[in-house]
Amino acid sequence: MSKARRWLLLLAAVAIAGALYAWQAPRGGGTFWQGYAEGDDVFVGPTLAGQLVHVDVARGQFVAQGARLFEQDPTGAQAALHQAEANLAAARATLANLEQPGGRAEQIAQAASELADKTAVRQRIARDLARDERLLETHAVPAQTVDTERQQLASAVAQEAGAAAGLALLRAPSGRAEQIAAQRAAVAAAAAALQQARWQRAQLRVVAPAAGVVADVVAHAGEALTAGATVVDLLPAANLRVLFYVPEADLSSLRYGEALAVSCDGCGAGFAAHISYIAPKPEYTPPVIYSESSRGNLVYRIEAAVAPAERLRLHPGQPLEVRPVAGAPARP
Repeated sequence: MSKARRWLLLLAAVAIAGALYAWQAPRGGGTFWQGYAEGDDVFVGPTLAGQLVHVDVARGQFVAQGARLFEQDPTGAQAALHQAEANLAAARATLANLEQPGGRAEQIAQAASELADKTAVRQRIARDLARDERLLETHAVPAQTVDTERQQLASAVAQEAGAAAGLALLRAPSGRAEQIAAQRAAVAAAAAALQQARWQRAQLRVVAPAAGVVADVVAHAGEALTAGATVVDLLPAANLRVLFYVPEADLSSLRYGEALAVSCDGCGAGFAAHISYIAPKPEYTPPVIYSESSRGNLVYRIEAAVAPAERLRLHPGQPLEVRPVAGAPARP
């Protein structure tokens, strides 16, 4: 090998080593770890099978919690709802008819008047009998008269009881107790069926379970959907976090809740985070962040939560640099 060729190889090796050092060295100095942003998608789909009539969001759009994402054809569910409402109204009408008094108002009034007349007769005979029983002691009235009044009183008591029973029968519900109990159960069943129909109708209008970015729209208007099929792939802002790996030597210096400083290309001044998870077991360095110096090393997975105002700055897979914040207290 010529001397010139050896010098060229030496210069190339120095250049490669310098590039590796510049890539691995912390920006601004100090301890740092390489990581990336990670997020858990929420795959939103219908609870019930049906035809998709329209989608209200587009890929890349930010949606607020409760915003409508899509809706299915409501024709069948609306008809079932109207039928359930009619069934409940009919069941309630039948129950009201069974619970009504057995006689009309005029008959009840006449029976009440007859009972009052029978009561008055019974009271008059009772007074006459009491008076004549006192006179019988002085022989002022014959014993036959007292015996007759006693028989009249017994008859008057019986007639009064009969009139009272007739009035009670007219005032009683027209249906028997078993019929009324069964109809009340039918009303409860119809009310439950109506509640279910309303729930099924409401399920056809699907809203965002949380605020976030629409990562993808999988289905489109006109498609027939099965229950649970994905229509919108949503990435909630609350599900974004920072993920990084540290070697065992650095693990002892980290605590749950500890404050961190996160930086990335295009992030400006960076933002704050705090440790929300420390893996109990080590794993091999993920290929996405390994370098020649760390390949094959065992590291520990660390997750860090970001303040809500900063979450939208993260994009899944985005490379990050994470540094500890000296002197910052750890969150409980």
